[in-house]
Amino acid sequence: MYFDEMKLGMSVEVAPAVIYKDKMLAFAKEYDDLPMHTDEEYAKTTHFGKLIAPGVMSFMAVWAKYLEVDFFGNELLAGKSTKIEWHKPVFAEDVLTGKATITNLVKRNDKNGIVAVSFDVYNQKGELVLTNVTEAIVKCRLQ
Repeated sequence: MYFDEMKLGMSVEVAPAVIYKDKMLAFAKEYDDLPMHTDEEYAKTTHFGKLIAPGVMSFMAVWAKYLEVDFFGNELLAGKSTKIEWHKPVFAEDVLTGKATITNLVKRNDKNGIVAVSFDVYNQKGELVLTNVTEAIVKCRLQ
């Protein structure tokens, strides 16, 4: 979708993403090898009481589902920024769902604009586990 076709408040529901324990451990061991993510005995001693998923992995699981219904399609030129905030821990076998909403549009020039997409991500209990704002540079329809 071209920048010119986007409207504030446009949104899309994101399909559920399951945090599988084997994938969670593999990701953690490669990218975030902290004992709260990889050592079950240690995790029992934390205030979480069990292993928690790496935050970036939790976001990426939902992001992959978002890309299946991507707002931008072939009109995406590049990512500009992303900001993730974690509100609750994510555990193995949690099911994450979310909603992506266009929250800001800034036309840069005749060729492109910046689109901010905000995500609210919930676990299967309806608890908000993370929020994210990602900015992307998107083509304008050539005049």
